[in-house]
Parts: sequence; C-alpha cells; structure tokens
Amino acid sequence: MKALAARRHDRRAPVVLLLLALLLTGALYAVLAPTAADAAPTATADQVELGEKLFQANCATCHGPDGTGTDEYPSLVGVGAAAVDFQVGTGRMPAQMNGAQIQAKPVQFDEEQIAALAAYVASLGPGPAVPSAEQVDPALGDPASGLELFRTNCAMCHNAVGAGGALSQGKYAPNLWATTPTHAYEAMVTGPQSMPVFNDATLTPEEKRDIIAFLELQGEGSPGGVDLGSLGPVSEGLWAWVVGMGLLIGAAVWIGARSS
Repeated sequence: MKALAARRHDRRAPVVLLLLALLLTGALYAVLAPTAADAAPTATADQVELGEKLFQANCATCHGPDGTGTDEYPSLVGVGAAAVDFQVGTGRMPAQMNGAQIQAKPVQFDEEQIAALAAYVASLGPGPAVPSAEQVDPALGDPASGLELFRTNCAMCHNAVGAGGALSQGKYAPNLWATTPTHAYEAMVTGPQSMPVFNDATLTPEEKRDIIAFLELQGEGSPGGVDLGSLGPVSEGLWAWVVGMGLLIGAAVWIGARSS
C-alpha cells in the first residue's frame, strides 16, 4: 500500500495527467469538430499568376500595381476572395465612372477569370473566403427565422421584403430579389459600399443562410396576391386605408343621394 501511495504522489504524476488530458482533448476535437463541406478549392499557383495578369491589366490603375491602393481608391490587401467575387461577379468592378454609388452592370469576366482575380487578391492578405455551396444553400435554411433576422438587421435599408430603397447623398440599397445566394452571403461578410459588415459574431453562418432562404422566397413573387410594388407594410396599409375609406365615403354619398 505504501508503494502504491508513493506512486500516486510522485512529482511526475501531474505532468503525465496533463499530457493524457491534452491527448484526450485533441482526439475528441478531431472526432467531433465540424468539417467544412464543399469548401472552395485551394488556389493554384497558375490561378494566382493569371489573376495577377488580369489585375495589372484591369485593376492596377485605381488600386495600385501591388493592390495597396492609391490616394483616391482603397487598398485590397485583406479584403479576401469574397469581396472580389462579389464586386467583379456582379459587374460593379471594374467601375466605369465615379459617383455616389458604384452600380451593378453586365459582368466583364467569365467565372474562371473571376476566380483567378479572387485568388490573386486573397494572396495579398487574409480575408473572407468565397462561401461553400452548403453555406449558401437555401434549402438548408429556415425562411421564418430569416424573415425575423432580415427585418431586424436589413429591412431599414433594403425594405421589409428586400425590394430596396433610397439612402442619403444619392446612395441606395439595391433590390435583392435577383441576387444569387453566394453574392448575398458575400455582401454580408464584406460590407460593400454603404452596407455594414455582418461578421459571424453578429450573424452566424446559419443565420446568414436563413436570410438567404427568406430572400429566395421573395424572389419567387408575392404569396399573398397583389404586391402593390412591395413598398412595405406602412405604404401598403396606407393604400388600403385610402381605397377603403374612399369606397366607404363614396357608398355613404350614394346612399344619401338615393334617400333624398
């Protein structure tokens, strides 16, 4: 018994127990940690090289030959592949002219070129990556939860149903019905132009997917009949009030005229 007690009180026992605990923790993490399904493929050296050539030909004039920006235009170091995929994939970049807001226009590059540009800019510094197919799959989201999240975080600019709206100083929040799930997710994580950044501490990846599921339903049209331009509940309620009261007043006048 004395020998067993001596082993229990050996000075090396805490170190051994700590190592065993670390090994157990590592094994549990390897088994239970979530894996990113359908993750974006790692950029190849050829892809980055092609992206650099495209960047020098189309982007360096404004953003500088090394992507660090100029006096008038921002640096792209650290914006990540997601920002490039959104801006170039929606035709906003390369921009044609300055203005209060860069507008979407026909896309100038094909998917391979956009991916190459994104890979090159991502190589300049770490930033948000292009989301995986699972992250933006509307079928995996909850539209009801997305409705609540959208009206809490987005409706003040984009309208209650994503129809868009005017902002200050000539800017505007665009209509979101034709926005692809990938571009919607990228906009949330990069915050283009007047839009704030919704990082994972503000909206989790699952909540972003719920918002995408809600927007997909809005793009399919109004489920309740005439959408009245989708201007929101206040203006639509006012329209119902004006029409309803007008009909009631008209009916009252007609009844009065008939009775007299």
